[in-house]
Amino acid sequence: MAKNTQDLYYLPLQETIVHNNKTARAIELVNLSLLVSVLLYRVVYFKDQEQYLPWLLAFLCESWFTFNWTAAVCTKWNQCTTKTYPDRLLKRVSESKFPAVDIFVTTADSIVEPSIITMNTVLSLLAVDYPADKLALYLSDDGCSPLTLYSLVETTKFAKLWVPFCKKYNVQVRAPFRYFNTKATPLENDSLEFQQEWKKIKKEYGDLYKKIDHAAQRPFPCDHDSDFSVFCGVHRSDHPTIIKVVSESREGSPTDLPHVIYISREKSPKHQHHYKAGAMNVLARVSGVMTNAPLMLNVDCDMYANNPQVFLHAMCMFPQAFYDGLKDDPFGNQLADFFYLINGISSIQGTLYVGSNCFHRRKVIYGSSPNDSTKSDNISNEDLRKIFGKSTELRELAAQILSETNSKIENRSCPSNFIEAATHVASCSYEYGTSWGAQIGWIYGSATEDVLTGLNIHGRGWRSAITSPDPLAFLGCSATTYPSSLTQQKRWFTGLFEILFTDKNPLLLTIEGNIWFRQALAYFYICLWAVRSVPELCYASLPAYCIIKDSHFLPKVNERASLIFMGIFVIYNLYAYWESKRIGVSLRMWWNLQRMERVNTLTARLFAFVSVVILLINIMALVNGMLRLYKVDYTENWMGVSKLGLGEMFCSIWMLLCFWEYLKGLFRNGKYGIPSSTIWKSGALALLFVQICRR
Repeated sequence: MAKNTQDLYYLPLQETIVHNNKTARAIELVNLSLLVSVLLYRVVYFKDQEQYLPWLLAFLCESWFTFNWTAAVCTKWNQCTTKTYPDRLLKRVSESKFPAVDIFVTTADSIVEPSIITMNTVLSLLAVDYPADKLALYLSDDGCSPLTLYSLVETTKFAKLWVPFCKKYNVQVRAPFRYFNTKATPLENDSLEFQQEWKKIKKEYGDLYKKIDHAAQRPFPCDHDSDFSVFCGVHRSDHPTIIKVVSESREGSPTDLPHVIYISREKSPKHQHHYKAGAMNVLARVSGVMTNAPLMLNVDCDMYANNPQVFLHAMCMFPQAFYDGLKDDPFGNQLADFFYLINGISSIQGTLYVGSNCFHRRKVIYGSSPNDSTKSDNISNEDLRKIFGKSTELRELAAQILSETNSKIENRSCPSNFIEAATHVASCSYEYGTSWGAQIGWIYGSATEDVLTGLNIHGRGWRSAITSPDPLAFLGCSATTYPSSLTQQKRWFTGLFEILFTDKNPLLLTIEGNIWFRQALAYFYICLWAVRSVPELCYASLPAYCIIKDSHFLPKVNERASLIFMGIFVIYNLYAYWESKRIGVSLRMWWNLQRMERVNTLTARLFAFVSVVILLINIMALVNGMLRLYKVDYTENWMGVSKLGLGEMFCSIWMLLCFWEYLKGLFRNGKYGIPSSTIWKSGALALLFVQICRR
């Protein structure tokens, strides 16, 4: 028995599992060799072409596809996952020695992001299996909404019942809206005490829901004599800092709640606020002077903690997963096709930071490097001021964090004593003349501040880790309509492309920083997703162009070279389906991912600043309009196509299938139909395209 206990003590708390990837790599190399063969075919037969333009465009596009495939293969070459063992951690380390964690929940609009969803995220985090006196939850409200504060106050009252109930009965799903949805009634074999408490808690949650819903239905009263007087006469984009300590934990009671703190940072039309990145930097500074935990967790307001042991799972970043997603992911926005990409990057220098569900070391956010031997005692006060700003409290506490001496990190157990200092560091002018947003904190310069911040961390030589426990650590809600999904993806692709024009360009960091070359290539591959739309759009237009011009860019069916193109098409699609099948993706979902990849590439990635609906229909109308406007005898037309080869027609049909839903929209009415103005604009563009091609 003693031997088993000793063996358990030496077992690892986490391990990296490397997956056998030989079959996938062999298929990818075969496909790469076929792509190279296509390029050789283009070069060898270039002089034999009557019309050079389609051949040249095809060569340029295929060169890009070859580079893109090479970068993807390099990124996914090795596959690994991390498995964590929280049970071993509990047997080795007492809870009193667990590190403190500051939790950041961010919301920006109480209408777009309903308060009841945000409050369920808060409740799930307050109820995790972790010592309450080690936690502090900060809710950042960038919308400066009294409804959000009111909801948080009422939620904290309910949490005094909900948290003890969850821990007493070991409830696994600790977001009430999910728990009461999946468990409609207690089971007959449950104890009478549990059934009574369950009904009581459900009633209390129903009352909370009604209070928040009722408050959201009417203008919120902000009387000068109430707790919400600070909201009187303020505007969401012009207001002073508002910090409210809603709850403070007390030592000695296992059922106490963590600290709960509301923050709405100062805003002014005269100052840049940098969206979520600015809000996260304010959270880092405010928490730095109020609780100063060595670890930080940031969670989006719609990402509730699905696993109560999430804090024990090795303090890693967790992948984003979604609840109640549309069946078979018709919009391709549930990130199922990111599985192999994320695991591939994890085997290099670590996964990307995607803005939520991530634990950070505070010293890393404060700019520390793995090989940084400089202690806080060696950093002058003037240097600390240039880095962290004018706040004496923040500078002193940051120096303690950077010293890496845990015993020196001050335990600030009463946040309400530091509201004045926190208000100072939350002002909109505090960052001027400091390194916030440039070298420390969340980095400015891109709409995807999360990826840019992660790139900055990797560039200093740090590694990251990702784990997927069972059950999944966090679950969130994905977009359920295509316009909202496309708007979100448009922002992602724009932000990723912007990164290439900052001083955090991954290739520059390879030369000047400590980022590994393959890691930089992975970042470069992802940041170029928007650029990919240009060659793909050109390639998608070539079949129609060649049909109109009576030319070709693909080999005839009776030519041996046609086998290369057919091989690429068949192998790629079978390989993509095989990969999807291995992670449980259905055939229908795989097809949705494939077609939406084409649609998103030709819309969100290409037209970031143009109306989404118009551009979606334009592309479909081009194909449809060309067939209708090219007025020749149908028999002669099909004979001409047979002379050209079936390749161009097959490509046209394939694009038609990818955009099938939009074609059907031309003939529908109501919300599923296309406005007549859009159809006329699309027809005009189609006519213009045809006339240009026929010149």
